[in-house]
Amino acid sequence: MNPKHERFYQLLGLCNKAGGLVSGEMACEKAIKTKRARLVIISEEASSNTQNKFIKQCISSEIDYMITGRKDLLGRSIGKSSRTVIAITDERFSNMILEKFRNREHQYGGD
Repeated sequence: MNPKHERFYQLLGLCNKAGGLVSGEMACEKAIKTKRARLVIISEEASSNTQNKFIKQCISSEIDYMITGRKDLLGRSIGKSSRTVIAITDERFSNMILEKFRNREHQYGGD
């Protein structure tokens, strides 16, 4: 794994330990609807229906999103089984991830 990707997964782990994220489709939908989500990370392995559903929710709620990462690595980074969607609820972690990882390897939406 390239060091930049490794750092991304480490940040997700730290964010989880700090209580700054929720994972799983239902929890992420709730975080988006209640405007707690600051950044939504959708696995690149998610079905097109799942990707479209969360992208539409993020756009309508004006929340940034990223499509990146494998399900198993997203889950493992936060100490859980594979995860399709993760919502970052901590603004500082969200900003840090967006600043460090905006590049052509990932798809982005929002601002």
